[in-house]
Amino acid sequence: MSAEVEVLVAGVGAVTCHGTGADTLWRAMTAAGTRLPDRPADPYARMDLPLINLVPDPDLAGERATRFASLAAAEALADAGLDADSLAAARTAVVLGSCMGEPGGNERGRGGAHWQPPFRLAGALAAELGLFAAVHDVANACAAAGYALGLAADLVRAGEADLVVAGGSDAYSRVALGCFNRLGAVDPERCRPFEADRDGTVFAEGAGVVVLESATHARRRGAAVVPGREGGVLRLEGAAWSCDAGHPTAPRADGEQIVRAMREALGDRGAGGLGCVVPHGTGTRLGDVLESRALHTVLGERAARVPLYSLKALLGHTGGASAALAAVAAALMLRHGEIPPNVPLKEQDPECGVSLPQGAAVPLPVSARRVLVNAYGFGGNNSSLVLAAGPTGEDGGEPR
Repeated sequence: MSAEVEVLVAGVGAVTCHGTGADTLWRAMTAAGTRLPDRPADPYARMDLPLINLVPDPDLAGERATRFASLAAAEALADAGLDADSLAAARTAVVLGSCMGEPGGNERGRGGAHWQPPFRLAGALAAELGLFAAVHDVANACAAAGYALGLAADLVRAGEADLVVAGGSDAYSRVALGCFNRLGAVDPERCRPFEADRDGTVFAEGAGVVVLESATHARRRGAAVVPGREGGVLRLEGAAWSCDAGHPTAPRADGEQIVRAMREALGDRGAGGLGCVVPHGTGTRLGDVLESRALHTVLGERAARVPLYSLKALLGHTGGASAALAAVAAALMLRHGEIPPNVPLKEQDPECGVSLPQGAAVPLPVSARRVLVNAYGFGGNNSSLVLAAGPTGEDGGEPR
């Protein structure tokens, strides 16, 4: 990230299978409970393992991904203390990532011959917010929201936007679930990252949205420091991406580009002050091992000690929304100053030599208020983000 412009995380919002709201997500994280997946109310989902973690809403007829993004964005804006007038007065952009966009109507044949382009989430949200602004939909597979947050940060630091409503959203897609069934990539039990006998992933619905804001704009509206939160100002300190370009679905075995994305996001400080990693960790046999090895390459001898928080064990794999929800989880950990216990593992894979604390929360000391978030997708798309908490510089540059 540029040393000239600080990018603050002004507000967060979430919709997950546990319900609506970042507070609901935090309660689920601290409870560390296991949630078995649902079966979609879709009579045409005839597949071996039609398992998905659904948002608790029986209505599959509406445009779910759009509704999820709208709910998460409304919460993030309220959290940031921003209303319609504030958005209209600022240079505000909208950037959303998604695997499938809004495919429901097309998949179920609603609307007759009037096919609708699925990637219209950002435009729909901007219209709902009354914005005539820079609008971007990002579709880099399961890394989409990571790319979206990186693009949003670039808009802020380049001076193209004061505020960006950024994140990701994905809802049930028969096509996506059918493809993963054909690949044999769905776990018959639940999403179990780093388990010894894991056997694939389980997709989930959800949305995560963060409001990114330049420190200069935040100070101008009197919101540079949000009172009553642990750790002071939240920042998107680093964002990077890379591409394996080696295989349509499988990651490269050497993990070189995964390592590159993490190192570039961590920047000159490297692993200094790193208190937690929210891994991509989908529960696939190859992916979890490769990410574990890459973390050892990046973190060195600290790799076995830096705690990981395995979010997908709690939520399932929310596809293109996963990096945004991971960023929301990272922000919540930084606000509360602790890492919640992971969903308990029956037996950790010995090839995944990483720390997954269970049973009790782990404090995030003031000296370690940085969280690394990873997201990877088909096509070799890799992204890494670093969120941090602490004081902000008076000139909007690096914190003192």
